[in-house]
Amino acid sequence: MMKYPVGKEAIEEKGWFLAHRFLLLRRFVQLGVLALFLAGPLFGLWIIKGNLSSSLFLDVVPMTDPFVALQAFAAGHLLETTAIIGAVIIISFYFLLGGRVFCSWVCPVNMISDAAHWLRRKLKIRTSTKLSRKTRFWVLAMALVLPIGLGTMAWELINPVSMFHRGVIFGMGAGWIVLVGIFLFDLLLVEQGWCGHICPHGAFYNVLGRYSPIKVSATNRDKCHKCMDCFAVCPEPQVLKMPLFGENKGFSPVIKSADCTNCARCIDVCSKDVFKITTILPNKAEV
Repeated sequence: MMKYPVGKEAIEEKGWFLAHRFLLLRRFVQLGVLALFLAGPLFGLWIIKGNLSSSLFLDVVPMTDPFVALQAFAAGHLLETTAIIGAVIIISFYFLLGGRVFCSWVCPVNMISDAAHWLRRKLKIRTSTKLSRKTRFWVLAMALVLPIGLGTMAWELINPVSMFHRGVIFGMGAGWIVLVGIFLFDLLLVEQGWCGHICPHGAFYNVLGRYSPIKVSATNRDKCHKCMDCFAVCPEPQVLKMPLFGENKGFSPVIKSADCTNCARCIDVCSKDVFKITTILPNKAEV
């Protein structure tokens, strides 16, 4: 069988739009979130006030990043009631949708990481540099422990997610150095290096989403003809192996791993419609 470029077979079978619909929707959501925050300072339309760390929706609904709230608490700050309520709202939202949907559907740094991944594939860059995916959990632990000793939210001083968001609104400044560094790191050193191996934000939402009811499933895995396009585009390809090829070993087709970002790119690029988004009762995630 002739090997098509990644995604080309899906485009021929389903059309360009259906082969990119979730990718387009993700970009719309990511840019839309930024636009909502920008609408206030630029046009006086204050739908959301604040930033990704702490904000107020329509002057009524508080929204607090629970990871930031934990850092603040560890640094010795007493959280206001509205901050606690906001954190509970966000925790509930991401728990229901799958914790790491923040990484693929909201986080602005994801666009940088995806761009590096796309260019890396186009240029056929191969590197031998390896980094454990567990590294992000060590970084998460340090981000929560350091404030206890330092009395300040140390991670937020260098957090690329916060830098990107503040930079869009107030000007990037030196933040460009960090973001370009992430792009080059992903492009030249470690594939999906930042989001898949280092970012503690992703690690936090990984833990939060372990029992989420919304999952991607290789429901029609019997139709798979092993083109491997889904592995090529997936930011966490290790989550696909057993749900896709583990039928003889008794593995469920549901991708239960908390590493999955629910980005749905596997659905986009599959010409055989092997994958779909499904809802299940909470199950223990397999990592």
